[in-house]
Amino acid sequence: MAALTADIRLIVGLGNPGADYVNTRHNAGFWFLDLLAEHLSLSFRHEKRFNVDESRYRYAGRDVYFLKPMTFMNRSGQSVGALARYYKLQPDQILVVHDELDLAPGDNRLKQGGGHGGHNGLRDLINHLGDTGFFRIRIGIGHPGDSSQVINYVLHRPTISEFDAIEAANRRTLEVMPHIFDGRLDKAMQALHTPDAAGT
Repeated sequence: MAALTADIRLIVGLGNPGADYVNTRHNAGFWFLDLLAEHLSLSFRHEKRFNVDESRYRYAGRDVYFLKPMTFMNRSGQSVGALARYYKLQPDQILVVHDELDLAPGDNRLKQGGGHGGHNGLRDLINHLGDTGFFRIRIGIGHPGDSSQVINYVLHRPTISEFDAIEAANRRTLEVMPHIFDGRLDKAMQALHTPDAAGT
């Protein structure tokens, strides 16, 4: 089986802007990007052209952009699509970090491609990129058990124990980021999906 490699140039965290949403489950993508930027001693600045908060990480002689769309979740693709076109990036050079109802808190997964699964941020990204081939880090937030409760669930805070589990999973995910920056997505998957391999 061929090694899964990629030249990731753009890492997008999904969430909603504003104080009302900071600690809600739907902002798990923002949480991870903030953690990653802090880990690398980077800060975000607002880029008006694309309506994003942006940071740039220099790695092995190339730029990797970190992006938090400020358009609200269901218009995430607007900013990401515009920026991807500006920097001439292909979908498989993009890694999107988002909350995932189908995974329990504490379970983060890395994958390439797939549908939107009802996630409005992913739905808009696919519409604007015209492709599903981007990579995703899926941050488990759990499911309320009833589909009619999903909107209310994602727009509320996790319990303390859920947040602690999400935070621990995000810190484990930080450990595999060097593989991602090196383009070794297969190594990152192996390390993330088998915790012993990530040194945890």
